[in-house]
Amino acid sequence: MSGYSAEFAAHLAQDCTTLCHCWLVTRRDGTTLGFTDHDRMLTVDGKIFEPQSGLSQSEVRTSLGMAVDTVDVEGALSSDVLVEKDIFAWLYDGAKVETFLVNWMDASQFALIRTSTIGRIERRDGQFVAELESLTASLDKPNGRVLRRQCDAQLGDGRCKVVTDDPTLKGEGTVEAISGAGRFEASGLGEYASGWFSLGEISWTSGPLAGRSFAVLDHAVRGGKVILTVSAADPQPEVGAEFTIIAGCDKSFKTCREKFGNGLNFRGFPHLPGNDGAYRYVADGMEFDGGALVE
Repeated sequence: MSGYSAEFAAHLAQDCTTLCHCWLVTRRDGTTLGFTDHDRMLTVDGKIFEPQSGLSQSEVRTSLGMAVDTVDVEGALSSDVLVEKDIFAWLYDGAKVETFLVNWMDASQFALIRTSTIGRIERRDGQFVAELESLTASLDKPNGRVLRRQCDAQLGDGRCKVVTDDPTLKGEGTVEAISGAGRFEASGLGEYASGWFSLGEISWTSGPLAGRSFAVLDHAVRGGKVILTVSAADPQPEVGAEFTIIAGCDKSFKTCREKFGNGLNFRGFPHLPGNDGAYRYVADGMEFDGGALVE
């Protein structure tokens, strides 16, 4: 319901109203959650909105034209369904948020007043602040493919078609020791050459980080020890945590062809000339045989 019914419009025209806000969040995995700033649970249009989240929102401003409007929603991580683990797993990044204005005395009187997407989420002192962006924000994001030399597919997806479950591309290990921020020693990967998992992906299968995945920045073998490096900004694992890890891809045509044997499915443009090739002047001694600029 996006309009105002006659009954709801009449209620809004009164000197004293009983209004609250309800938010329906549709996460990236399709899960829907309902929250309200009212002090009791409400059922609106067959959907349940719980009050335990303690949500409150900042000033709302709507602009004419193509400007991107934002509003902050703040609350405590007190809901049983709103957990820090899911926020850090990026399930709420880009989530759809529908904001309803509701008469809490008669929840059949409501109206959809805004549809937004979650942009940035900050975590501060047991609370979170989510920035809701208007739908016009999508107009400011790149859409479609970009012509570039590197591949724009994700390793193992439908466009790449590499089978990442192959034992030569997928390993299993355990954290043996923490070497520093974002760096740890691992067992179980001794058969893989140094650098094989650099720029790959690590997925935790046990411990506090179970179910979450992070990018691998570096994989090195030093003195017989396997050392993996992830971003220091990512939550750090504990000793004994188990994981699976996928081989890394630097998105180059050479790696696609030689490491994965997947040159036919390469989703970049390796023969695209760079600025030096496109704008250079003709000079003696240069070859112009129509051959590829990149092997």
